Amino acid sequence: MIHFGLCSWAEKSLIQSREFYPKGVNTAEGRLRHYAGIFDAVEVDSSYYAIPAEKTVAQWAERTPADFVFHVKAYALLTGHAADLRSIPPEVRDMLSAEALKEDRIVVKERGPLEAAFRVFREAFRPLKEAGKMGITVFQYSGQFICQPRNFDYILFCREAMGDLPIGVEFRNGSWLTPERRESVFSFLKDQDITYVAADEPQYGSLATVPFIPEVTSDVAYFRLHGRNRENWLKKGVETSQKYDYSYSDDELEEFVPPVLEVSGKARETFVMFNNHGSPAIQNAARLRQMVKESSRKRRSLMHKSSENV
Repeated sequence: MIHFGLCSWAEKSLIQSREFYPKGVNTAEGRLRHYAGIFDAVEVDSSYYAIPAEKTVAQWAERTPADFVFHVKAYALLTGHAADLRSIPPEVRDMLSAEALKEDRIVVKERGPLEAAFRVFREAFRPLKEAGKMGITVFQYSGQFICQPRNFDYILFCREAMGDLPIGVEFRNGSWLTPERRESVFSFLKDQDITYVAADEPQYGSLATVPFIPEVTSDVAYFRLHGRNRENWLKKGVETSQKYDYSYSDDELEEFVPPVLEVSGKARETFVMFNNHGSPAIQNAARLRQMVKESSRKRRSLMHKSSENV
């Protein structure tokens, strides 16, 4: 089955666009219920910045249909990124040194605090697991997370630390997907039953970004489409919303139809998630969903005609 959705239902530019939520739909509950009436999957990206309260997550489960799926972006500390000190759970903060607590943003490398952070994260999303609505946790590693032995080990640590919650990995450094390395990387992910996240992003002919390479390494296929804003993607000091400000053309969306259909034949479920912001994400997700349905219908029709002629 193929699912389409966005990487947020409450992202600022999405709300401000006024093209998705009807007039009067201006509460957290109202927005989620409306979103779930249009798409059957979402990726929670706010969890990268702070771990939500378990009560909040339980409300998400209550406000969505039985077959709705939440994917979750891993908290910054879990993927080696710096986290705002104010977002760090108290039980983790208590384990940090006085020197570390002087900083506004903190990277945690010590195993004890990391394990505690993973534990808090897992428990926060337990309501989704219990409701049967928990998808994968997307571990989006930084551009400095290169393909080397210790980073394979860290991916294993992440998988083990997440317990019974499945994970997916998205690379931001092209060293993982060079022609001479990608097959061994995919083999590693398959052996560990970890979902590979195929990302689409601007290309510069370097390892600064990753190429779009569809592949299935678990029973879930996952596409994360960021847009192709070459001008702002690598520019420092640019707001996040500007980096993801991009609208795919119909010709560009058409490029995704064959790989989506191909991997869907190898996976139990396929998710196509748009991470370009605001109105473009809504329009692109709906349009690609239509394109895939039409192409799938044509394929079935041709196969039926072919069988009749045998």
